Amino acid sequence: MTETINAAIAMIKVLESWDIDHIYGIPGGSFNSTMDALYKERENINYIQVRHEEVGALAAAADAKLTGKIGVAFGSAGPGATHLINGLYDAQMDHVPVLALLGQVATNSMNYNSFQELNENPMFADVSVYNRTVMTPESLPHVVDEAIKAAYKNKGVAVVTIPVDFGTKEIPVQEFSTAKSHRKGLIMPNYDDLKKAIPLIETAEKPTLYIGQGTRNAWPEIKAFSEHFSMPVISAVLGKGIVPDAYENFLGFAARVATKPANEALAETDLIIFVGSDFPFAAYFFNPDAKFIQIDIDSTKLGRRHKTDVAILGDAKEALKRLVELGEYRPADRWLKANQKNKENWIAWLRSFDDKADKTLRVEPVFKEIRRIADKEAIFVTDVGNTTVHAIRLLDMNGKQKFTTSGWFATMGNGIPGGIAAQLSYPDRQVFTLSGDGAFAMVMQDIITQVKYKLPIINVVFSNDSFGFIEAEQEDSEQKKFGVYLEGADFGKASEALGAQGFTITEYSQLEPAFEAAKPSERPVVIDVKIRNTRPLPVEELVLDPEKFSEDKINAFKEKYEVHDMPVLKELLKH
Repeated sequence: MTETINAAIAMIKVLESWDIDHIYGIPGGSFNSTMDALYKERENINYIQVRHEEVGALAAAADAKLTGKIGVAFGSAGPGATHLINGLYDAQMDHVPVLALLGQVATNSMNYNSFQELNENPMFADVSVYNRTVMTPESLPHVVDEAIKAAYKNKGVAVVTIPVDFGTKEIPVQEFSTAKSHRKGLIMPNYDDLKKAIPLIETAEKPTLYIGQGTRNAWPEIKAFSEHFSMPVISAVLGKGIVPDAYENFLGFAARVATKPANEALAETDLIIFVGSDFPFAAYFFNPDAKFIQIDIDSTKLGRRHKTDVAILGDAKEALKRLVELGEYRPADRWLKANQKNKENWIAWLRSFDDKADKTLRVEPVFKEIRRIADKEAIFVTDVGNTTVHAIRLLDMNGKQKFTTSGWFATMGNGIPGGIAAQLSYPDRQVFTLSGDGAFAMVMQDIITQVKYKLPIINVVFSNDSFGFIEAEQEDSEQKKFGVYLEGADFGKASEALGAQGFTITEYSQLEPAFEAAKPSERPVVIDVKIRNTRPLPVEELVLDPEKFSEDKINAFKEKYEVHDMPVLKELLKH
């Protein structure tokens, strides 16, 4: 007699074989056969009950960003499935592997306009690299195995729709998973391409290294490259933490969620070595006349963002290492020293507000407290908006800590889900989420999830009663500010009602005690800090260069943003 196994259990065992240890979602009638399998396999895989499927999908994306492993979320037919879309697009646009399992009505109810029946394949076609409806119970584990491989291969979202009746069927036992045969390999850079890059590096007067996510775990190679060629380093926002913020050659980040030294260097540079990134704002912030060397493992990205003089298809770490071996040492010159001084002035200016006990709180003292209590291997999940700007400028990361946000999709509400993912994936590490009041309110119900699973996450809310990032955009376009002001709420008290430890901070003296209490807490903490509604310094449109602006305009800009002791890079290059 042929040995059999329940099809849904066989599918869950495929997930386990791929080292998936938790899965997010909310039960529904169309997913109950899989829920039964999750119950029976509960010793081997953890079901995480979220309060909104969007939170589950965003958490799955954050899992993938933080660990490199595939994240998994599910939704039942109809609304459960559609709620996943936001988190799946976040994964797609930040190029990380996520598996979405969708419930579907039973096969004998399909195409009968049944309750919650939805033709799901077309809806998920754009967001996915793999999108299939399972056609037989026997193929259920096979299709999920194929989906996982596709997600890893293409660094994207795989979607599998499962008719609920298939999960109740018995199927013949066989080896369903190919996980043990899965291999990863490096694309080695071509020697001739590397050689073509050397003359450009050697003749450049103002070279700059720009890195992205593709250089993760390549800090030793980045440092060696920067110091061998005496070149400043700039990073994409999703690459924060790859290079320690205190490294003297590291200038920060480009564009609007950015730092002054980075934007100024990219405007002045005559050579950009663009490694492991697909920076979408290059046309606005890179010197269009600069020579361009691009290194990437994806040939479709080569030449996409800037006229490219040398394209190198290959692994970032290996390419940087080999370029150091091929190129002559370049002594530190005026270019590097001016950029180092620009960075030094920038950090001094940021830190000058750390102890400002203004009646309405600034953000800098809050970040001083975060830095003070942060462990050496802390994980920071930053929501979208002005909070992202403040985080990339004011978190002083040491190279061992981790950071993530919603990058390209830039969806508000990713902070709390990302914190859940971080604490589940790294239970022994300290986790912070950083959110504006607008973003926090979108997903605050899942503080209950943090409470349910006893996740001691420190959630910091920056409440300024505004969608501040959008308010600034309306200011720049000189339109009437409309729709950006928020009704305030006491998120500390509300979070207490949800089971967390809550603090509401309205004055400087309350900061240190609240953060001191948060550090050892064994349950989730929400610290709602009422801050002033002040725009972060707009480094994307600085009014500081005396060659471009009148003295009156510069003085007005300095007064508005409290700028002091911070000359532009052009001035520093003259000395």
